[in-house]
Amino acid sequence: MYSVGYFLVAVARILDVLLILFMWLVFLRAIFSWVNVWVSPYHPVMRFLRPVAHVCNVMTEPVFRPIRARLPLFFGGMDFTPMIVILVIIFLDTFLVNSLLRMAVSLISK
Repeated sequence: MYSVGYFLVAVARILDVLLILFMWLVFLRAIFSWVNVWVSPYHPVMRFLRPVAHVCNVMTEPVFRPIRARLPLFFGGMDFTPMIVILVIIFLDTFLVNSLLRMAVSLISK
């Protein structure tokens, strides 16, 4: 049972890192939505940020699209999708990862 427990610990840690990385991508996407990185093609900072913004858009859009389809726009057209996604990530990180770790500890201690 030790190997199954340690495998669950590894899965929980990897899942935790992936959720935190995705949360940072969502956070960066929200920041990039406030700052227009597509304006000046010759500004050196914007030339660096444009590919980063593109990666953030490509990685987060499959998660954002179904939420935006169900979420009406209130408060002058503000998009609350990043906040909802971050709250779901925090819930998954707290509930799922901790549940996996508790299960792993119980398997290791047997």
